[in-house]
Order: sequence, then structure tokens, then C-alpha cells
Amino acid sequence: MQSNAKTVQQYLDELPEDRKEALEKLRNTIIENLPKGFEETMSYGMIGYVVPHSIYPQGYHVKPEEPLPFISIASQKNHIALYHMGLYADEPLMEWFTNDYPKYISRKLDMGKSCIRFKKTEHIPFELIGQLASKMSVDRYIKLYETQLQNHRKKK
Repeated sequence: MQSNAKTVQQYLDELPEDRKEALEKLRNTIIENLPKGFEETMSYGMIGYVVPHSIYPQGYHVKPEEPLPFISIASQKNHIALYHMGLYADEPLMEWFTNDYPKYISRKLDMGKSCIRFKKTEHIPFELIGQLASKMSVDRYIKLYETQLQNHRKKK
């Protein structure tokens, strides 16, 4: 479910109260832990944290006019989603996250390539998400992104 909201506050204001509280807490957790250089924006109908063009002028290879996406959070139809673009591209980070997840939540991790789904707001491990948000600097993410992009292009 993509939103047409133009601002983060508008996005949050449109949410049902139970989702709004959880998304605000998730947003604050990310903002408090995100390394310097990332910017908050509305991106692809979600709250996004991106590498701005001022740091990475090339932008996202799929849409160069868009800044490079890093983390997004959204209220979807049946869950709250957190998308972390560096997670599936960084094996040690993925291993750390999947190994630490059960220390915070007893429920099975519901995860796609870069999407972590939380069907119940009380199952969001905010402390773990804060740690995840803090683990990758802008420079490290750009290097990882460029390496993955280069490898993808070689395969074609």
C-alpha cells in the first residue's frame, strides 16, 4: 500500500491510531540511531531514509533522479514493514540480525529479501531495529551498493 502523502507527518496522520503509534516509535528509533548523512524523506509512498544527491549525485540506478534508498518503513495492509536495502547485500549483517532476532522476539522472523514484516505492533523489536539502523555508515552503504551493482551488471 503506497501512500500519496507528500510529507512524513501527513503519512503518519493518515494512519489508524494503533499503527500511527508503532510507526512513530519505529521512526524515532531509526532517527535516533541512523549514522550521519542519511536523510528522511517520503520515498516510493513510504517513509524513507536515503543517501541524498548531495552525497551521492548518481542517485538510484533504477531512477537516477531519486536519491539512493537505504531504509524504508510503511504500514501495509496486513503488517508494518521495514525495508533495509543493505541487509540482503551484507552477509555478516544479515547473519547478525537473524541470530540476534530471537533474543528480542520469540516469534519466527517474517522476512523477504530486504523486507521485515511485523504483523502485530507488539512484536516489533525496537532496540534491535535501532542497532540495525546504526550498523552501516553512508560511505559503507555506498561501497556495498556500488559493489552489488557492479556484480549485477557483470552477470548480464
